[in-house]
Amino acid sequence: MKSISDTLGVARSNLAVQAAAKRTRQRRGRRPQPEAELVTEIKALIAGQPAYGYRRIHALLQRQRREQGGTAVNVKRVYRVMKANGLLLERHTVSGEQRRHNGRIAVDRPDRRWCSDGFEIGCDNGEKVRIAFTLDCCDREAISWVATTGGIDSSDIRDLMIESVERRLGLVDKLPQPIEWLSDNGSPNIAGETRTLALYIIGLVPCTTPIQSPQSNGMAEAFVKTFKRDYARVSAKPDAASVLRQLDSWFEHYNSVHPHKALG
Repeated sequence: MKSISDTLGVARSNLAVQAAAKRTRQRRGRRPQPEAELVTEIKALIAGQPAYGYRRIHALLQRQRREQGGTAVNVKRVYRVMKANGLLLERHTVSGEQRRHNGRIAVDRPDRRWCSDGFEIGCDNGEKVRIAFTLDCCDREAISWVATTGGIDSSDIRDLMIESVERRLGLVDKLPQPIEWLSDNGSPNIAGETRTLALYIIGLVPCTTPIQSPQSNGMAEAFVKTFKRDYARVSAKPDAASVLRQLDSWFEHYNSVHPHKALG
């Protein structure tokens, strides 16, 4: 250092100060934003939907701030804040070999393909509620559903078909153009009476998935997972009657509030 200062003709202390300044890291970009308010907003949303991950919480935050005239928040910031405060969901992994599916379930316009499936919700007292539903493969709306404490049979599926048509298109004798009805190979779906109603009376085109390939009806499978996780798992289920009373509000919330990733 002395040789350099003598060569340059400057004080050695001056060189030491300049070297120390260069070693000091300078922060670039915007100053850190206060996060207490954001954490409060996130916790309030999680209190209402404890099964939502950071992507859906971010979507709800954006919607809420847009309605209130607030500033937008970056999804990466939401992730970082939730991670720092232990608010992220635990990861769920699926083990075992899965059959590959390369088809495309989603369609570009509504009322071109509807998918259907069924699932059950267990109650605290051991009762079970079995539900079958119809989902539009474009806008993801849960069009219609039937629920029973018994088993879903072909008459339930026929009622589901008729009600789905009425909810979407009104009281029509036959569909103005065919709509595909995608389902699995369960006996209620492939029953002769079900197919006759669909093909020759309503105008639906029944399509069944390959055996042992649930991915071929992946949109319906994803809906079942979402519905169980975001509604059934976090709600009181003392008996079947209480579940049946809540179904309408759960489906309404899914259709009108729940963020759908594929639709932005």
